[in-house]
Amino acid sequence: MAISWIYLLIASLSESVWLYAVKAMDVKAVKEMGWAGLFSDPLHAKSLLPFLGYAVFGAGNVIFLSMSMRTIPASTAFAVWMAVALISSKMIDTLWFKQPANGIQLLWFAFIIIGAIGLKRGS
Repeated sequence: MAISWIYLLIASLSESVWLYAVKAMDVKAVKEMGWAGLFSDPLHAKSLLPFLGYAVFGAGNVIFLSMSMRTIPASTAFAVWMAVALISSKMIDTLWFKQPANGIQLLWFAFIIIGAIGLKRGS
């Protein structure tokens, strides 16, 4: 059963990374690059990295979430998965992207953490 919670944590963190891959995608740059640009200058392939992250972390998210739900009830798994993804996304926004966090936001995030802990202990 403990391994299911590890799978759920991996799925949640994958969801957060997937979110930032979506944010970083630039479809226009990929269209302008074309297939010829991909092979002529490898630096052009850099614009494909968010798409690769989207695919890898999106698939990892689904795979690990489904593996966790083999022993964790779906409603509990979904609630904890979303809570961890929300908290980790806010941490990335605050620490990496220097987005402000105020006391009220932190209070509500604390309630989310308390709820996720309660769901884990109650299952």
